[in-house]
Amino acid sequence: MTPTESSSSLVIATRESRLALWQAEHVQALLQARGHRVQLLGMTTQGDQILDRSLSKVGGKGLFVKELEVALEQGRAQIAVHSLKDVPMDLPEGFALACVLEREDPRDAFVAPRYASLDELPAGAVLGTSSLRRQVLLQALRPDLRITPLRGNLDTRLRKLDEGQYDAIVLAAAGLKRLGLGARIRSIFTPEAMLPAAGQGALGIEVRSDRADLIAALAPLAHTPTWLAVSAERAVSRALGGSCSMPLAAHARWVQSQLQLDAAWGDPEGRVPLVRASAAAAVQSHAEAEALGMQVAASLRARGAMETTMAMTAMTEPAATGVPSSAA
Repeated sequence: MTPTESSSSLVIATRESRLALWQAEHVQALLQARGHRVQLLGMTTQGDQILDRSLSKVGGKGLFVKELEVALEQGRAQIAVHSLKDVPMDLPEGFALACVLEREDPRDAFVAPRYASLDELPAGAVLGTSSLRRQVLLQALRPDLRITPLRGNLDTRLRKLDEGQYDAIVLAAAGLKRLGLGARIRSIFTPEAMLPAAGQGALGIEVRSDRADLIAALAPLAHTPTWLAVSAERAVSRALGGSCSMPLAAHARWVQSQLQLDAAWGDPEGRVPLVRASAAAAVQSHAEAEALGMQVAASLRARGAMETTMAMTAMTEPAATGVPSSAA
């Protein structure tokens, strides 16, 4: 094993946004505390470059991870740190999710300069969001608002709000808290009102699947309760062919010894009512967590989600999850 491949000398591939760098530096600090030498390799991804179109129309959230996977494939980096909600449900062949860290707040935050909550927004107010999930949930709560696309990193989105392009925006609470911007949060949605996205608030570490040494070195960073919860959430999305082109929410939480999983699916065009499903089970393994997710996905399909989802998927580009040919 060469020195650059040693688990004690690591390079983390990361996006260069302030939040992505915080996440990578957080993992770097955890690994350094365990005696590893760790450097960062900053990269700009296609998802960072394409800002004039919604992700659902240009290839999905996989655009945020493809270049990082190329760096792993080429040996320029050994691990990649991702916000788990940006990671495609199925990784390309040759890659593995080595661990999931303890979750931050998974909820959505309401951010506005003049209004304290969604209820205070006047009819016709402009509300910005980057996700179809938030769009359908917000439409169910406030059909009288103008919900418009909002792209860019967290700082860019806040700048657009401050410039007056939006009356309010909805962001992940975790990102704001991690960057010390909790004061920008006017209110936080309850999961009952705005069900979070699968994996929201959790960090995942990706490696090449043949690096058993790295997987073992990263194991102490894993937070099993979080990993089981997000495994259930991601199983819902995977069972429905999930990508960011699908308006799907899935959130799992521990209630005593059981994992409670709630999911919701909606139609961005408002043609059908919001569909919800939930289930709970005693979960001790990833297989049991995924079985719970598949059970909830089946309930969503039984309530009509799948039929319309298939029609929508046929109209959109599939999520890009493979490694580009440049990695060969």
